[in-house]
Amino acid sequence: MKMVVFGAGGRTGRLVVQQALEQGHVVTAFLRASHRWDFAHAGLRLVRGDASDGEAAAAAIAGQDAVISCLGARRWERVAQLSRSAEHIIAGMQRHGVARISYLACAGIYGEIPGLSGIAARLLQRRVLADHRRAADALAASGLDWTIARPIRFSGWRLRGDYLEARQGIPSGKSRISRADTAHFLLRALKDPLYSHQSIGLSY
Repeated sequence: MKMVVFGAGGRTGRLVVQQALEQGHVVTAFLRASHRWDFAHAGLRLVRGDASDGEAAAAAIAGQDAVISCLGARRWERVAQLSRSAEHIIAGMQRHGVARISYLACAGIYGEIPGLSGIAARLLQRRVLADHRRAADALAASGLDWTIARPIRFSGWRLRGDYLEARQGIPSGKSRISRADTAHFLLRALKDPLYSHQSIGLSY
């Protein structure tokens, strides 16, 4: 499969790229100019740019089979960077006839985290959660074949390949998951029609 990974320079995005290459996919890593990249691979192409640039995003999407977005935002940013970038990615996919996308959001975008943890998330991450929610809503209305991943708190780097999933709310297990297993899910979801048009909570 040929795919473009937006946010490839981030901590989760790098793991998505590495795992995708290990699985034999052909990857376009879309990353900001400020991000360093320290390995090469025959199946890897690097593209420097910003997903808030609609033309740059669309050019990276052309000729792909699928898209993975691992874009993130700092919680103190006031600009709706995530949803704006998501709109450009959606437009690029529609223009070039690319239907499949896995989108990395986070638990809490639907207010689904219960108790004190949910209250803390809504207070400390309200702008990021609201921005991810706008992006999720845009995907749901796009007509594309989307999957949204909602990991709870990131902890550790180990790849287990075994984790809990919840289509409604969050899983009842431990309130953590590694970035490696989140990357694993984003890739697995691309190939499994059971995840089409689903927003999946992830944890151990």
